[in-house]
Amino acid sequence: MNRSYADLPLHYGHVPAWLYERMSLLGGAITEAIVTEYGKAALIQRMSDPCWFQSLGCVLGMDWHSSGITTSVLGSLKQSVNKKSKELGIYICGGKGKHSRNTPNELLKIAAATGLNGDELVRSSKLSAKVDNNAVQDGYQIYLHSFILSDEGDWAVIQQGMNDGNGYARRYHWHSPTLKSFIEEPHSFIYGKNQGQILNLTDKLADKTKSGVLNITRGNPDKVLHEARKIFMPSHHDVRAKNVNLKRLGSVLAVAHEQEGLDMENLLLIEGLGPRTLQSLVLVSEVIHGTPSRFDDPARYSFAHGGKDGHPFPVPTHTYDEVISTLDNAIQKAKLGVNDKNTAIKNLHKAAVRLEKDFEPNNNFDALIEHERKESYKYGGKTVFGDAQPPSKGSQLELF
Repeated sequence: MNRSYADLPLHYGHVPAWLYERMSLLGGAITEAIVTEYGKAALIQRMSDPCWFQSLGCVLGMDWHSSGITTSVLGSLKQSVNKKSKELGIYICGGKGKHSRNTPNELLKIAAATGLNGDELVRSSKLSAKVDNNAVQDGYQIYLHSFILSDEGDWAVIQQGMNDGNGYARRYHWHSPTLKSFIEEPHSFIYGKNQGQILNLTDKLADKTKSGVLNITRGNPDKVLHEARKIFMPSHHDVRAKNVNLKRLGSVLAVAHEQEGLDMENLLLIEGLGPRTLQSLVLVSEVIHGTPSRFDDPARYSFAHGGKDGHPFPVPTHTYDEVISTLDNAIQKAKLGVNDKNTAIKNLHKAAVRLEKDFEPNNNFDALIEHERKESYKYGGKTVFGDAQPPSKGSQLELF
């Protein structure tokens, strides 16, 4: 089983209704696009990848590094995806608090409708929570548990724990296809900040205490076995140049604002769409079509639709709505066998990848953010603090 962690600073507050509804619509469209293009198993695999999930949250307009991404993204997806579960073959169960405790009931209902083994699904749900909360004692208490599954039997678990002592939440991801055992090294990687020794009863060296895996009372701490990649979000709220691959971001801006790398197929898409909408669409295209190696700088995806707290800039609601409409239109046409717009969206990602190889950014990162903030009012910019206002003075920007 692929099991992994991501550490995130705790953020408080709420997601305003104007953003939550858009997150649900765009997240649902992205999910449908992935299932249509790559299949159900591919969607489940991506949900189990902390980097991809964080990138999805950023492209949906959530704060780029906060723990709130987990609850809000899963809640908004559950709202949109479950409406189309019979069509997509994808179901999202559980959630935060009382919703997590209802996961077994939801799984049994889905099993009855699909013919899956409900008892086995409930067992997997409960054991994944027990392992992360008890068998691996790292100081984080689980408070969110979501179970994402397909009608083919593949599933992913995303759950989040809180550590009151250090002010961080930790997100845990599970992926079922390579599962061999819940209690003996079920994970191939552990993502997160290495905090030294922890009690890890999934280690092969913990044989003497494995009989107490569900009720741990004794045992010697062992070091975490694998730490292949780290996803430990910094405490600073603003997006900084060091958080973003500037070469990749620059190629996105070149495609969107200078239309470099675009061919005739892309013209079918960009007709009537301005550079700002294209900028968002290129990043959405990558979330749908990008390979795992593309998601090691999740902060870059916040340049699609900003963040609700204004970092890196206010959420451009007009652009957001145009992206939702464009993507939904492409999906609906593809169902009728008309794939021009779907192909064009895919090619936006390809164009950015082609340009990236030889692209040299000018490192004008701070000016880019300042430009986005000053222009935000033109695109219906909003934050939790209110609407974006026109700047007192104009500014010019040489994009990457």
